[in-house]
Amino acid sequence: MTQDADKPQRRSIRLRGYDYAQAGAYFVTVVTRERTCSFGEIVDGEMMLNEFGRIVQTVWVELPEHYSSVECDACVIMPNHVHGIIVLADDRGGGVNDVGAGLKPARGVVADLNSVRAGLKPAPTRIALPEIVRAFKTFSARGINELRETPRTMVWQRNYYEHVVRGENELNRIREYIANNPLQWKIDRENPNRTGVKSIGKRESWEV
Repeated sequence: MTQDADKPQRRSIRLRGYDYAQAGAYFVTVVTRERTCSFGEIVDGEMMLNEFGRIVQTVWVELPEHYSSVECDACVIMPNHVHGIIVLADDRGGGVNDVGAGLKPARGVVADLNSVRAGLKPAPTRIALPEIVRAFKTFSARGINELRETPRTMVWQRNYYEHVVRGENELNRIREYIANNPLQWKIDRENPNRTGVKSIGKRESWEV
């Protein structure tokens, strides 16, 4: 099956009414299909990437080369999932400082009604977070499948998890959470061999 082949009707897990193209920071988690540990292993609290993990890392780092409004912040590639902060800059270069910009209607062609009436094509909208994550998953899956010679095989789970970062303090806490993730692998809920459960706290909501 292809990365995009099975797209059944399913409930969206995005925030209803939120404009995911607006400037701000977004904490994103992408998980492998069937939670397969494909990207390496944790050794003494440190993630040791294999060749597939290095492909994922390269695709993440190169996202700004494909999307000029994207900045890649903290990221960790775990054996079967990726945590990362994607920052969308506005036309003035804003991004991290605009975290928690709030809810507003999604951008659309109606905003340029005069151009529509005149028969002109509306200006293209800013690339939104779902498109960026889709590209990340597609490019990385393609590279992995080319290397292991398994064309059109799914690498990632459907969809992804995101959290709109609301403020500099939360941004720094999430960065710390990402940096410490390998140390928590033994009790990570994504670990098929986990040996414990993390204590319940504010960071629990960041896990998937």
